[in-house]
Amino acid sequence: MNRPNRNLRSQPNRAGFTLVEVMVVMLIMAGLLVSITQVLNAARSTRDVIHNVQETQLAGPAVLDLIERDLRALFVYGRNPEEALFVKDRTLSGLDADSLALITSTDSMLRTERDKGDYVFADYGEVGYVLRPNPDNPSDFLEIWRREGFGIDEDPFIGGQYSFLHDRVKGFDIQLFREIGEDSEPIDGWGEGEDVGLPRRLEISLVLELAPRLVREQLQIARADKRTVTYKRVIPIPNHLLTAASVQPVPLIPDITPPQLGNAPGQTSGVGGLGEDGGTGLDPANPNSPPPPGGLPFGGNPDVNAGVPDLGSLLGGG
Repeated sequence: MNRPNRNLRSQPNRAGFTLVEVMVVMLIMAGLLVSITQVLNAARSTRDVIHNVQETQLAGPAVLDLIERDLRALFVYGRNPEEALFVKDRTLSGLDADSLALITSTDSMLRTERDKGDYVFADYGEVGYVLRPNPDNPSDFLEIWRREGFGIDEDPFIGGQYSFLHDRVKGFDIQLFREIGEDSEPIDGWGEGEDVGLPRRLEISLVLELAPRLVREQLQIARADKRTVTYKRVIPIPNHLLTAASVQPVPLIPDITPPQLGNAPGQTSGVGGLGEDGGTGLDPANPNSPPPPGGLPFGGNPDVNAGVPDLGSLLGGG
């Protein structure tokens, strides 16, 4: 009887990966993870660059475009020159923080609810631009807000609703000029004393510090870079607005004298060639006198009655 070989049963199971194979797999996985990490960092950096370029090109110009649109639509018809434009020179936290207020004819951006429950937009409204310290960092940044009031009330520079524009403002300066030329002296404030009405042009400077998206490792390097951008805009006031502000039209009721037509012989003067007796054209001293030539309608004026047949011809009397 054959017995099984005990030596074969006692041999251990050697199936599996060797240490060299495991090390090779780990090396390949590490290379893949490094490649994926580099691709993700490159994508994030590209996203940050696009965000920074968009903020640089859109943040400041968008605010200045909004201000210029309101200034070019100034409403000055029938307004007091002192209420046409108001600019106040202000400083907050050591930064320029001028304020601007005006009446504009642009459509309102904020809607107002009426008693009926529907919403309407105003064709004319009170607009202002004001700044305040940034609540998160009041010593370094300012916030710029746009004030809008529905319609025009007795105090156009107070009240209304506020809409947020930007929160990292480093300066907002407005200079006004009475002339176009370069030799004109700038004026910091407007709307008080002798500086009322409309200036010839405005120069607005808006300084923003951009907030780029950066990875934590790049933050120390970015602090040394210059991220403060100054946007400037020269806004001339159109000639038609200057003319409307300087020459205010005053509506008057015209005094019209009734026309006086010529009177026939024996006819007293009257309006429209009719007599004082209510339009008969007869001499009130002689009621039996015949009517003037040409009939009664035009009082016998030969120029007016030219071509009008007399009563006898109409009756067939020749």
